[in-house]
Amino acid sequence: MDAATSHFPSPTRRGRWLAPLFDRILDRIDRGLTQGAIEACLPDGTHRLIGGHADGPVAIVRLVRWRALWRLVTAGSVGWYEGWEAGDWTSPDPVPVFDLFMRNRATLGDVARAKHGMRLAMRVAHRLRRNHRAGSRRNIAAHYDLGNDFYREWLDATLTYSSALDVTEGEPLEVAQQRKLDAVLARTGAVAGQTVLEIGCGWGSFAATAAAAGVKVHALTLSTEQREQVLARGLSGVTVGLTDYRDATGAYDAVASIEMVEAVGPEYWSTYLATIARVLAPGGRAALQLITIADDIWHKYNGSADFIQRYVFPGGSLVSASRFRASAEAQGLAWTDERRFGLDYAETLLEWRRRFDRAVAEGRLPERFDARFERLWRYYLMYCEGGFRGGGIDVMQVTLVKG
Repeated sequence: MDAATSHFPSPTRRGRWLAPLFDRILDRIDRGLTQGAIEACLPDGTHRLIGGHADGPVAIVRLVRWRALWRLVTAGSVGWYEGWEAGDWTSPDPVPVFDLFMRNRATLGDVARAKHGMRLAMRVAHRLRRNHRAGSRRNIAAHYDLGNDFYREWLDATLTYSSALDVTEGEPLEVAQQRKLDAVLARTGAVAGQTVLEIGCGWGSFAATAAAAGVKVHALTLSTEQREQVLARGLSGVTVGLTDYRDATGAYDAVASIEMVEAVGPEYWSTYLATIARVLAPGGRAALQLITIADDIWHKYNGSADFIQRYVFPGGSLVSASRFRASAEAQGLAWTDERRFGLDYAETLLEWRRRFDRAVAEGRLPERFDARFERLWRYYLMYCEGGFRGGGIDVMQVTLVKG
């Protein structure tokens, strides 16, 4: 055991005096896994089946160091990632691990959540990245301005970085992505000659879809890289501003916003929705696609910071659908035609990971990204996929109608 782990001795050293602690942690996880199981190889070379009480995914995990469990129970998903990066645990396929912890979230309780001072420290750090105007620009740049040359290597041909719809095995991902974009445009009700405000335009795939139908688009983004890509498309009737949603002006026939609200933050939901209500013409529609987290874990999620918020998307926050809906209705926006399709996101993420892995294997990612960055992003894609498969995270489309 190296110096970094010597303060977490394994049962093979120092007389097994910590063995009861680790056994109790494993016992708690075993009781909490009411669906599925983990086939675990422990640091002392023994094997243990954890869970297995009812059908569900089966994950294979090798605990290289007992420190992995300590990280998990003290720092939650952040600690679990740091343990993986440090080599404290390995798995031939981590997706079922993430699926199991999400699927069994109610019965596992707080066993895999950050505790006490660690939770507070992570929450404070997350709050320092909140999405006021300056913070939003920094946070968006940290994620989306990694470079068009990065995203282009593993997104589909439409350059769409959000869930596809009705993903079908054997069908190219871009077909399912176009199906999603068409669905969002249909929700707006916009027809040729009308104008849509798009809040958070990505790399322009929705704007291209609308332009092809003769619909004009004014797109907003805080990403210089994304704005550059949208402008490079040369789309007729499409303008793009490097503009915060709070500063949107004018009146529009409709609004579209695809997986942008996750970059807003709960404290600004009402401001975001007030902007939509303000710019929409009477009777106008806003078509939204948003990623949600189950209400039964919302308070604990919102009271800390998870792996993605710490390492991948500063300032990001999944949405409580019930709370977001209440905020929309308070702005005079009727919530209609809700459709959820979380398993489509899991399949989208799986395809992105396959493309990402091919790009890494073929040396196509920009040289500025090292092996640690590649591991981080592979873990991120697997972590998200497991969350959607476990059911605690979902994606939906909804239409908001201004009265």
